[in-house]
Amino acid sequence: MIVELQDDLSRTKKYGLVWDREKNTEEVVTKCYNEIPVLEFLNKYSIKSESILASTDNILIRGDNFHALSALKLVSPTEGIVDAIYIDPPYNTGNKDFVYNDDYVDDEDRYKHSKWLNFIDKRMSIAYDLLKEDGLIFISIDDNEVADLVLLCNQIFGDDNLITVAPRVIKKGGKSTDKVAKNHDYLLIYCKNKALVDFGRVEMSSDESKLERDEYFDERGPYRLNQCLDYDSLQYNETMDYPIEIDGEIFYAGGSEELWRARHNGDHKKIDWVWRWSKPLFEWGYANGFVVIKNGKRKRIYTKTYTNCKIVKTADGYTTERTENTKSYDSLFFVNNVFSNDNAKKELDGFKLNQKFDYPKPTSLVIECLKMRNKKDAVVLDFFAGSGTTGQAVMDLNDEDGGTRRFILCTNNENGIFDNITLPRLNTVITGKRIDGSEYGSPRNANLHCFDTAFVEKSESDDQSKFDLVEKLDAMLCIKESTFILELDTAFFRMYTNSNKDKNVFIFPTIPNKQKIQTILDVASDLKGETVLYMFTLSNDVDEFKPLFPEDFLRRVSVRPIPSKIYEVYKNWVKNLKVEY
Repeated sequence: MIVELQDDLSRTKKYGLVWDREKNTEEVVTKCYNEIPVLEFLNKYSIKSESILASTDNILIRGDNFHALSALKLVSPTEGIVDAIYIDPPYNTGNKDFVYNDDYVDDEDRYKHSKWLNFIDKRMSIAYDLLKEDGLIFISIDDNEVADLVLLCNQIFGDDNLITVAPRVIKKGGKSTDKVAKNHDYLLIYCKNKALVDFGRVEMSSDESKLERDEYFDERGPYRLNQCLDYDSLQYNETMDYPIEIDGEIFYAGGSEELWRARHNGDHKKIDWVWRWSKPLFEWGYANGFVVIKNGKRKRIYTKTYTNCKIVKTADGYTTERTENTKSYDSLFFVNNVFSNDNAKKELDGFKLNQKFDYPKPTSLVIECLKMRNKKDAVVLDFFAGSGTTGQAVMDLNDEDGGTRRFILCTNNENGIFDNITLPRLNTVITGKRIDGSEYGSPRNANLHCFDTAFVEKSESDDQSKFDLVEKLDAMLCIKESTFILELDTAFFRMYTNSNKDKNVFIFPTIPNKQKIQTILDVASDLKGETVLYMFTLSNDVDEFKPLFPEDFLRRVSVRPIPSKIYEVYKNWVKNLKVEY
């Protein structure tokens, strides 16, 4: 038996992470074997912005995140729907912070790491499918599982798509210990396709008192004068060791004509005095105000470094190019105390909630992740939403830079977290009022649409399953199309619009005929903006019904089939879920 297992492993696994696959599959997974995960509107908890301006439409899903992710995957099986993901999953510390198959996993559990990997693997695999090709995922984790998680993410995303494993400060003054105090955890950053990522940059804070201005300030910004033109720490190159004449005075790299002549006669070291700039670049830089002569022990040539300008080479010389005062992120960026849990606790205390939440993350951490994603209209997913930090971070950053980012948050209601923490916090941020009625801040230009996870029981008849499923797809299709306002609910169809009233979605869940179609035509003729019609069909083909529509309608309206495609995706997905390891 052992030999057979070894042979099987050698055929299927050459390198990577291997763990004990679960003997008893999670109940949340087995439930999907015979029931189709869907989402339902939870309108009584939804929040509408009072702003007269266009508001962003955000989503909060109550239920197990495996079911929530599965429903999102079914409605968008072939393309990603989110631009960025931030998650703060259970750290699996052994202190009963992690529930698996309805039981807390403690430190005595010999299979605690395998259970955690089985749990996270299924969710991360769906998250990968939901992420767009140019998307980024950010994962907070600590020592207990960081090594396993890196190997798992390498399998899912590919090790070439690892951006960094960055330490993040937890608190500066960690508890004293006779060993090593833990003052940091980690932020894993992966992308789906590194070639497509548009990675943000860090704004550099400039101390204006240490900068100078000249006549080029308006176009180049202030400058520093801290770089000499000559150095003795560069590789020697005779073409970079030339005399420079300024106002009748000749300058040599290193300040000595005698040593300059010796170098040109071959008496030089591999590393020796040279200019940083070639002769053509110097002549251009001197003519365009980049050069200053300073007196010291000897006169030296300095070059200006402008904050908002750089020199670029062209086909016929050089020119200046406007730049922002930024730099690349570095792997120690998150060790600043602004990203610590102490700040997160202070933030959460400010909401005066009726229930405590352990180990929240600060909005500053998530905001910086969103800046790294560098997309002002990004859709951001967090399927371990916890206290709702990601939702607040999205709204805060939109206020800061005028963005229109939207969030999708998933949380269960374990220990009342949805009712007592996540929802009240988001409500407070959006309305500007705490749950006790006190003022928190300015209202936000954002709506919140709430959903529950639900299920459609699969019938022995595929056709019957499709009939049952189509009646439960409204919420999922509205999420896919970002149309959340029920405008019409008739005997034959339902019509939803978005907040800006420039997109319309018809959902037609019955077998069509000319009379039923006419009820849609009567409404659609006056509509403006994009219009989508989801039509019921058992064959996943709407062409047979197109003769029922006028040609001008088909030119204006995108007609799409339901629910056959979704049902087929579900069946294939479940088949893979049932694979025995």
